[in-house]
Amino acid sequence: MWYLYLVRCADGSLYTGISTDVARRIEAHRLNRGARRLRGRGPLELVYANPLGNRSEAQRVEYRVKRLSRHDKERLVRGEFGLPI
Repeated sequence: MWYLYLVRCADGSLYTGISTDVARRIEAHRLNRGARRLRGRGPLELVYANPLGNRSEAQRVEYRVKRLSRHDKERLVRGEFGLPI
């Protein structure tokens, strides 16, 4: 099972990613072993995670979420906006 997740950085920005083990991936990000974009931007807070199915579907949804406006990503985090599937 693949998951889409969003992480809030210390500066308030949102990072979108996919993983089969969100907890392990977040810990890797916190230890600066994950995405370069998150290095030095902690503390990091997991604000959203949703199961999606297979990797292909997760990548497709991740692509679409990354293109959402910040406003729509914040609405997604609050549960006011559905995933763009």
